[in-house]
Amino acid sequence: MIYNNNMYDDNGLNDEINIEDFFCKLKDNGVFVICALPFEAENTENIFYSGLGKINAAIKSVEIIKSYNPKKIINYGSCGAINTKLSGIIRVNKFFQHDIDCTPLGFDRGITPYDDIQEIVLEENQGYSCASGDYFVSDKNIISSDVVDMEAYAIAKTCKLYDVEFACYKYISDNADNDAADNWKENCSKGFNLFVDCLYKSGEI
Repeated sequence: MIYNNNMYDDNGLNDEINIEDFFCKLKDNGVFVICALPFEAENTENIFYSGLGKINAAIKSVEIIKSYNPKKIINYGSCGAINTKLSGIIRVNKFFQHDIDCTPLGFDRGITPYDDIQEIVLEENQGYSCASGDYFVSDKNIISSDVVDMEAYAIAKTCKLYDVEFACYKYISDNADNDAADNWKENCSKGFNLFVDCLYKSGEI
């Protein structure tokens, strides 16, 4: 689903939404939200917090799948924009890694040798690409993607392997440049209400 030319931007949270009740209802309906850090989601209950990085994200995804047998997992979090035309909330539909490097073995950077799954594209084919890696990106020139994060690929791949429906929304917190760290600290918690309003209006559940 596309929001305002693939970006969702609104002036505030829908007044009808009680956030705690909303995520409780999602969970009761088999829809689970994973976010890396509590302060990205205003410490909201009934959201699952994985911690930073692909390993933590994969572990949390498996825990949810094994414990709750979810119908759907949604990943929300902040990201850095490689494509500087983007801002606000975006829907992501293509996922891959950027940090695995087996170039001495003759493989391109970002390719996992002998793995059948290199990238994941959701069926609806609407949205943007996200490259995930276990370091904070401050040089966009080395990565070809719309945005970068540290968790989405791991969650997407886990859902694919366990046949769980997946969706992903990211809030642009920085431009993956020399100012990225300062901008992320200032902006990473600003997108949560937009995400909630986006889910509420989109018919995601």
